[in-house]
Amino acid sequence: MASIMRPGLLRSACQNPAASQRMLSSFARSGIKRSSPLIHQLRPQFVHPTIPKSTRIAAFHVTQRQQIIPPLPQKIHGTLNDPVPVPNPEPVHGAYHWTFERLVSVGLIPLTIVPFASGSLNPVMDATLCALLVIHSHIGFESCIIDYIPKKRLPISRMVAMWALRIGTVALGVALYSFETNDVGITEAAKRLWQA
Repeated sequence: MASIMRPGLLRSACQNPAASQRMLSSFARSGIKRSSPLIHQLRPQFVHPTIPKSTRIAAFHVTQRQQIIPPLPQKIHGTLNDPVPVPNPEPVHGAYHWTFERLVSVGLIPLTIVPFASGSLNPVMDATLCALLVIHSHIGFESCIIDYIPKKRLPISRMVAMWALRIGTVALGVALYSFETNDVGITEAAKRLWQA
């Protein structure tokens, strides 16, 4: 039974119609019924020897190239000689935005370490940590949406994703505010989970 499952043997059987008939007869001798799922999976390759060689071999590879999402329709605007339009410079969406992202990322490092290292809980520090976490998450997800949902090709999907992100960010902010004011707070919750 193990010998019939070797990929090399299966490939040679697919490439040679006579070998495929011998393999089907060896299945019958080894006790595998012709109605078994193994035979049904292999039968199309045996019955149709006119399938191109590349397709017959690829059928037995462990990973096949499958396109999960089909590519979007390609549109060319203008001609090949037209220059790429240069966007108007806006410092808010350029250098200032990048600097703000870096400051938020760097600010998270001490705010995550200090409460656990010092052992003291400060509600202002805890609230600042929550605010920076929400802002950092929002910026990261917004970058993913901008990168992977192009506005020109998928305007409705882009708008839906951006509004879903905004609603999720506001919901997370409200939930963390409620957790900070009515419960133990994020730092104390992390300590209790660590010690549990």
